[in-house]
Order: sequence, then structure tokens, then C-alpha cells
Amino acid sequence: MKKLLLAASAAALASGAAHAESHMSEVKIGIILGFTGPIESITPAMADSAELALTEVNESGMFLDGMTLAPVRADSTCVDAAAATAAAERLVTSEGVVAIMGADCSGVTGAVLSNVAVPNGIPMVSPSATSPALSTAEDNGLFFRTAPSDARQGAVIAEILKEKGISSVAVTYTNNDYGKGLADAFAENFEGEVTLSAPHDDGKADYSAEIGALASAGGDALAVFGYTDQGGKGMIQASYDTGAFDMYIMGDGMYGDTLFSEQSDALEGSFGTSPWAQGEGAEAFDKVAGDAGIDAASSYTRESYDAAALIALAMAKGGEATSEAVAANLMDVANAPGEPILPGELGKALEILKNGGDINYVGASGVELIGEGEAAGSYRHYTVTGGAAETVEFK
Repeated sequence: MKKLLLAASAAALASGAAHAESHMSEVKIGIILGFTGPIESITPAMADSAELALTEVNESGMFLDGMTLAPVRADSTCVDAAAATAAAERLVTSEGVVAIMGADCSGVTGAVLSNVAVPNGIPMVSPSATSPALSTAEDNGLFFRTAPSDARQGAVIAEILKEKGISSVAVTYTNNDYGKGLADAFAENFEGEVTLSAPHDDGKADYSAEIGALASAGGDALAVFGYTDQGGKGMIQASYDTGAFDMYIMGDGMYGDTLFSEQSDALEGSFGTSPWAQGEGAEAFDKVAGDAGIDAASSYTRESYDAAALIALAMAKGGEATSEAVAANLMDVANAPGEPILPGELGKALEILKNGGDINYVGASGVELIGEGEAAGSYRHYTVTGGAAETVEFK
């Protein structure tokens, strides 16, 4: 009987060890995006793009002696800081993620950073949180982003308006950190007249009062710094219904194929900006995303792929699957010197790092991190024609 018990104990220990080894071989990465809320139409492609990078790393078999990366999704809602914080806490405490790809919208990103990431030492790489305030947030070196700050987007939009000879605009912005940050950056750079700059709340059924005030103030066009599935869309619809404005200028949060097609009449000839890239990296991403059935032309897909790839490569550079390795090595793998790495070349990058070499991750969006929490980048200036966005130029 004693022998049987000893044998059973040995088997249990062996089973537990095997389970622990299996558990340790899987590295969890949080993917926190607004799967519900005002940008829910674009976040699925963002998540798929991030997970595409993790799959590419896994399929290479080169990540830290056979470890695999496992994405764990959570809903930021984009606008509810308490819900985003709770979702992030689940990722850290229940799921045990070592890093977070996200969040997406600026307000919830700041909440997750201060309430969850910093207290727990978890690095975050956001593909789309663009508020200038995040550049100086207290982050203990844990916050990075692959999209440029709205401090630059505001200047780019002002430059486009100058080139088009538009001298007066009314501005409506979503009533949060993102909207106010972009509206302020635009106002600081615009050489014409802002007739009225007023916030709008998301989730309302009727925006006629807000549009009425903006229409009374006048302007050659209405600048809409909101979200494609919520208040920004509602403001454009209300304006179109009442004939208040016939020209719209859209910030990056308004870029969405669904909006352009559903409001094609209202938006015909209108224009906007969105972080975008061109060149070899963008072309390589178009191919790998297309092969995976992902809409590469959707917003922030490139930046999402790049954010996840940087997390994996930073761990590989540090030689361990830890939060500390991500934070300490992400800037190194993102910038020169080193072998340029494009989408589809993550296995090559891992081999170079394993052999002690250096990489310069160019990625899908032309990654260049110019400081903690700050990325350089280019913007696509587009016009809406026939219910779709057409590129005018890159700035």
C-alpha cells in the first residue's frame, strides 16, 4: 500500500511539474481594445493584426527556446475608464499577462496606465492612443505607442486647411482627453478663425442642439474630432439633416469604411487625416495581412501589428519572457542601429537577436520611437469620394 501511495505521489508530482512546465512555456499578452463602444467597427481588425504578429512569432519556432505567445482579449470600451481599469486588472491578476497591447482611446489608456500598469510594473504599447498628454504621463518607463501624438496631427490638419484656402471653421470634439487634446492642438496651429469649439458627448440620440450652436457661429467647414461609431457620426448626420454644413474635416477617430459608406452623400468631398504609412513596410503588411484575411486598409491595423511585434522582440532581446525585458529593450529593438525588419520577417529578427545581433524594427508603420511614450510617424490626407477614402498625399 505504501508503495502504491509513493507511486501515486510521484505520478502527481510529475504531472504537476509537466503542467508547470507547460504553463511556463506559454506567455500571455493582453490585447485591450474597445470591442464595444464608439470605435467598435474598427477594433476587430486591430486585434486581428496584433494577433497576426504573435502568430508569426509562434510559427517561427524561434521565440525563447520554443515558448509561445498567447493573446488574451479584454474590452476597454474606449470611453469608460472604470470598465477599462477592471478589464486590465483581470488581464494582470487573473490571466497573468506580462505586457499589454493597448489600450486604444486616450482616456482609457491613461486610466489603465495609472491604475494598473504602473502599480503592477506592466508595460503597455498602444497602437492608437494619441493624446499629447500621454507624452508626459507618469509611466515609470512603461508606456509606449506606435501612433504619433495629436500634437502633430493638429499641425498637419491646420497645414492642409491653409493649403486649401479654408480660413474659418467650427470645431466639435468628443468630450474626453482625445477630443480636447486634438482640438487644442489644431487651434494652436490653425492660422484662420475658429468660430466655435465645443464638445459633444457620445451615445446621444439627438445632436440637433449642438449642431445649432455651431451653425450659428458659422464657418467654411465643420471639423469633427470624434468617433466613427458614436458622437462624431451623429454630429455629421445632424448637420446633414439640417443643412448646417456641407464640408467636414475629420480627425483620425473618424476614419472608418462604415461611416464613409453609410454617410456617403453627407461626406462627399470632405477630407481628413489618419496615421498611415507607405513604402516597403506598408506593402509587406498588406501582403501578410491579406493572406490572413485581415483588412489591411482599416484604421490602426499597422500600428497594432507593430505594437505586438515590438513586445515579442523586446522579450527576445532581453532573453526572458518578462515585463522587465519588454520595458528595458523595446526602445532598442524599435530603432537603429541594426538590421531593418519588415512585417513577415519576425522569424528573421528572432534569429538575429538569438545570435547576439541588433535589429531596427521598421514594421508596417515605419516605426521610429523618439522617446518614451512618443512615436514619429506620417499621416494620410484623404478625401471621401463615392463612399470611400481616396489618398491625396502623405504628410
